[in-house]
Amino acid sequence: MALDPKVVETLKGVSTATLTTILLKKGLRNVWMRGTRPIRAGQPRLVGEAFTLRFVPAREDLATPASWASPISTRAAIEAMPEGCIAVADAMGVTDAGIFGDILCARMAKRNVAGLVTDGVMRDAAGVLGTGLPVWCDGIAAPPSVAGLTFVAWQEPIACGGVAVFPGDVVVVDDDGAVLIPIAFLDQILAEAPEQERMEGWIMTEVDRGVPLPGLYPMNAETKERYEGWKASQG
Repeated sequence: MALDPKVVETLKGVSTATLTTILLKKGLRNVWMRGTRPIRAGQPRLVGEAFTLRFVPAREDLATPASWASPISTRAAIEAMPEGCIAVADAMGVTDAGIFGDILCARMAKRNVAGLVTDGVMRDAAGVLGTGLPVWCDGIAAPPSVAGLTFVAWQEPIACGGVAVFPGDVVVVDDDGAVLIPIAFLDQILAEAPEQERMEGWIMTEVDRGVPLPGLYPMNAETKERYEGWKASQG
């Protein structure tokens, strides 16, 4: 089931940096997926449910071009992706075999998949960019996936960039990379994140007008009182 549009709209207004801070306060330190960098500058902040893909090390009898026509293939997985999801691929950090290229990304874009996140790499760089599919990855490599990986499953728990990702967890991606929101924490994040963004925005205006950081960030009692007064004045 797709995320409620109100959830997506709320989280699109919250940076991944803010999300990691809020999740840290809740005891969750390992939520940022290592190696997930935007493939191009200016990609929008995206929010979506995780659709997971899992690769394991290449085995010569399984990782062959013929495997691309198998019922268990990246091609079949793409056809199972719902609109608005964010595909999250566990490539085990392998950086010398590109998991997806232009044709697969074009099909994902045609199916209205929101984006692709992986701790691996892409191939056919110019073609992938040409599809317009937003991608977060660890670089580019010419060899195909079967040169270093075997695709084995989709919609199972995976590890992407050292983070445990379960199907249906919420993923937010922006210029700082990909952050996981465990589904059990979603309501709390929705309740707290907009206020955290507003508070930090106000703190930035105080910094701009020359207020020293001690007592401002984090706030002491006097600063909190000023901030609450400002909020009240905003209605």
